[in-house]
Amino acid sequence: MSRILAVALNTFREAVRDKVLYGVVGLASGSLVFTLALAQLSLNQEARVVTDVGLASISLFSIVIAVFLGSSLLYKEIERKTLYVILPKPIERWEFLVGKFFGISLTGAVFVTIMGAIQLWVASVQAGISTTALLVGSATSILTFCAAFYRWRDASAILVPWSGFALAIGTMAATRAHVPLTPIVAQLVLVVVELSVVASVALVFSSFSTPFLTGAFTTGVFLLGRSADSMITMPARSVPHEIKVLLTALAWVVPNDDLFVPGYLTLTTHAGGVSPWSYVAQASGYGVCYIVVMLALASAIFARRDFA
Repeated sequence: MSRILAVALNTFREAVRDKVLYGVVGLASGSLVFTLALAQLSLNQEARVVTDVGLASISLFSIVIAVFLGSSLLYKEIERKTLYVILPKPIERWEFLVGKFFGISLTGAVFVTIMGAIQLWVASVQAGISTTALLVGSATSILTFCAAFYRWRDASAILVPWSGFALAIGTMAATRAHVPLTPIVAQLVLVVVELSVVASVALVFSSFSTPFLTGAFTTGVFLLGRSADSMITMPARSVPHEIKVLLTALAWVVPNDDLFVPGYLTLTTHAGGVSPWSYVAQASGYGVCYIVVMLALASAIFARRDFA
């Protein structure tokens, strides 16, 4: 377990130093702030627009990060030949691969946490939080990060605790502004599970393919996963029977990503007799099971790969 943790932490440090990641963070932050302007175009649905569009943006950019990291980090180890130094050490190949997965998932979780904090602040602004509370909360988060960075000079050492602190500050602001927390927090949890599923799929392809093909294959699986329910429920008369059977079989193979983007009512009411958090637990359980299968497959492929 200590070997897996060491690989995960090193993967996280490598990921947070990638400038592409900061570009995605900046673009995602701008998208969340832009929802305030977009909400003004709606008809008395400003809060829903800010929440729905903001969470959709977080989900989209988290998938981009999962695909990018999952398709590049393992390949970089092979390309730079650092893997040739690691594998002779007392570490199994599956431990190395699982450590990579946890490092990618941790990076994605930190990204989602930071974006979640911004989303809560944006929702609080839309709900009419006072300017004083806004300035105090923002200044507290920024000054805390600056002080921690000045103390350690290592972003990887402070991002995990600081992201949690920023989310806590955002939660307090949202509570003060009477913003519904359950649908936002529940969706953030589902986004983390979804990006972990996508990362596990990316590692399967990355264990034997190039970054470009891995990114293309993973994106394709993700898009099919978002259409899984539609492929199963598609009327038989609209397509030939053979195609219907093929689509149904394919829907059972790819991850059902529709589970991770439920409707608003699912996360706010007891739709179908299931509470929001019960739904999150069930969807997360499905995601964990799929991740285990994907990591087992990736480990089996990676174990047979010849690096000579």
